[in-house]
Amino acid sequence: MLKVFFLLALLATFPAHAQTGFDDWLAAFRREAAAQGISAATLDAALTGIKPVERVVELDRRQPEFLQTFSDYLRARVTASRVARGQELMAEHAALLDAAERQHGVPKAVLVSFWGLETNYGATLGSHNIPASLATLAYDGRRSAFFRSQLLDALRIIDAGHVSAAGMNGSWAGAMGHMQFMPSTFRAYAVDGDGDGRIDLWQSLPDALYSGANYLKRAGWRTGEPVAIEVRPPPGFDWRRASIANRLPVAQWTALGVKAVGGGPLPGVAGRAAIVVPQGWQGPVFMVFDNFDVVMRWNRSVNYALAVAQLAQQVAGGDGLTVQTGEAGALSTAQLQALQQALNDLGFDAGEADGLLGPRTQTAIRQYQFMHRLPVDGYPAPSLLAHVEQTHAAAAAAGRLAPAPTFADPATDAGE
Repeated sequence: MLKVFFLLALLATFPAHAQTGFDDWLAAFRREAAAQGISAATLDAALTGIKPVERVVELDRRQPEFLQTFSDYLRARVTASRVARGQELMAEHAALLDAAERQHGVPKAVLVSFWGLETNYGATLGSHNIPASLATLAYDGRRSAFFRSQLLDALRIIDAGHVSAAGMNGSWAGAMGHMQFMPSTFRAYAVDGDGDGRIDLWQSLPDALYSGANYLKRAGWRTGEPVAIEVRPPPGFDWRRASIANRLPVAQWTALGVKAVGGGPLPGVAGRAAIVVPQGWQGPVFMVFDNFDVVMRWNRSVNYALAVAQLAQQVAGGDGLTVQTGEAGALSTAQLQALQQALNDLGFDAGEADGLLGPRTQTAIRQYQFMHRLPVDGYPAPSLLAHVEQTHAAAAAAGRLAPAPTFADPATDAGE
């Protein structure tokens, strides 16, 4: 019954969807697409009779109730069964993966890792019709201009004969095929890996895997260098240095006492590296390299990029993490909003109290941690929320909410 009430409320927010509002929008969009050279046959096949997809709107508006800890995120994605299946498929498709690696320089275990994380090796390609989903989001979504451009690119892909309108299925947000390319990514990076004259990211593994490798190579992949490795900082490590923005030569990290887990030397890479702590200073610690930035261009999530590195490492026969978890528990969205508001009240600029953990909020957390002599890792742990709430209550009782000082950045101190 609650679901019925929710859907009725959702429909009330876009009453014109099933009537003239969407139809008028779609007619205007068809005229624009035709003016850009998309054929009438493609427009008829992809757009005739479509209606807004309520489920797509619901998913677009959904906000997570809780933040997810890195250990929970990784545990759900880098599983023993996924590692084993990745190893089986890497052996089964060795010739194809070796050829892609020779051409683009991307290790086959990395390609298999992306494949496993994106679609569970093709088991979950998505069943949403892409033109209908993108039309829904272009009309009603939070990023209408972005999805409008994606819809135009989807129509161009159909027009080029790569896939039929009915066969263009994928995620609710428009990602498609084994590697979950958005239409603009398809047009920019997808390649014909099997040489049949068309690009089929749904049915052709050569097309899908070569396209993934081509994307990574053109995004700047550095052959022979890792994405991320687990490291062990020295006792008394200055956690202010653990920031994705603080890049130092590997030799400088070595001089600071950072070591690879297991005691071996850190990788000899040409670029600079950063230290990241996805679950705070008590959790696993990683050194990330230029290829980490390449993975982040694929998906702007630190957790995702680290999961790619971990799954690839284990598919290739390596070990899992030495440090499995950090502080237990995750803040709810409401708790993060409360943390942001309390930090703002105390004079630390966390930005809008929106329940989203962005760079501004992390900077405010770091400033607070520095002022209160806590490990400066920028992580919104439950213990940090308790500390901030206690400080806020004391300041409110005393009638003082003082401005926050600016903490020193060790990178700036070092002239980096």
